[in-house]
Amino acid sequence: MQAALPPVRFTGAQILRDGELQRRSLAVANGRITKGPLPEVDMRGYLLLPGIIDLHGDAFERHIVPRPNAPFDPSIGLCSVDRDAAVNGVTTAWLAVSWSWEGGFRGPDSAERIQDALTAYRPHMGTDLHVQLRCETHMIDSADRMLAAIRRHGVDYVVFNNHLHEALELARSKPEEVAHWASREGRTLEQHMALVREMLSSSKEVPRHLCRLAEAFDVLGVRYGSHDDPDGETRETYSMIGASIAEFPTTRRAAAAAKAMNDPVIMGAPNVLRGGSQSGNVRATDLISQKLCDALVSDYYYPALAGAAWTLVDRGICDLPGAWAMISSRPAEILRLFDRGSLDFGRRADLVAVNEQTRAIEMTISGGVLTHLSHGAARRVAAGPQHLDMAAE
Repeated sequence: MQAALPPVRFTGAQILRDGELQRRSLAVANGRITKGPLPEVDMRGYLLLPGIIDLHGDAFERHIVPRPNAPFDPSIGLCSVDRDAAVNGVTTAWLAVSWSWEGGFRGPDSAERIQDALTAYRPHMGTDLHVQLRCETHMIDSADRMLAAIRRHGVDYVVFNNHLHEALELARSKPEEVAHWASREGRTLEQHMALVREMLSSSKEVPRHLCRLAEAFDVLGVRYGSHDDPDGETRETYSMIGASIAEFPTTRRAAAAAKAMNDPVIMGAPNVLRGGSQSGNVRATDLISQKLCDALVSDYYYPALAGAAWTLVDRGICDLPGAWAMISSRPAEILRLFDRGSLDFGRRADLVAVNEQTRAIEMTISGGVLTHLSHGAARRVAAGPQHLDMAAE
């Protein structure tokens, strides 16, 4: 277990609280936001904002398998992921681990290894890391194994996705991409497509399979949703079985259907930062402007989270409190994390210090643990009343 900061009061900063920036102090003690006179650190020139909550990120894959044929021990990669997240202001994160027919790094064996490694690493982590399982819908034969892993490791978030039809379409339009996809898992194009056809042969059994999983998730208290919904009908089907989170809908119709059913919509922050989807799907900024998106996630790039918030501000789509809510308080609401997401008394001390001039994240505190400290914020802390031990740098 990481040691929390000694009691401290940050003064002089603008603090995001109650939906607005306020010039006030912020006290932290015993891993919580608190009150009372405490030793002070001057943070004039900084914004103190709630820590970022990332509900879906697969950037961790590059830390564990930096090359397709060069995997490393997951425990080494998780230590690096922890620091990567902290540097970018993330205080709570879900690693999007695949449970897929694709096999290799995205198959059940790998998913279990990553979960085992994360459980072992938990006493040492600064960022509060969790697993989100991305369950391919046709993985019927491994349902009991997956549920056992969820129970064993306390997995609390699952999304359903189906990449089989994507494989069929790519095989027709861009066979070279499928060949590359197959080669990563040590298969030829022909072997890969044979596996796709084999999985599709069980399609009639999938609805009952998903309903069974949904019932088990409800008993276990697991939140669940779907990934890459292409249309309103698909979103409605998932919503009917309780998969109420719409992650990365690929069209406006799918996002609008989710909102009509009061299902939260999650989009990728890189989509905002880049000005559009790298795969040609709906633009996240369009959905945000139309009130059809609730939260943003890192997807494949941690720096995109804060960057997307500032992009929304600069484009006049949201003010800073509204933009930052999409990466803090709203994700907390979606996964019912009632102890974080805002800088209120009694909440977890999850916060970031942002330089007002450069917009750089120079300090991250997760659960009262100092996980990142750099540049001017480091000088402020060093000049403070007492030494503040760092956890991750």
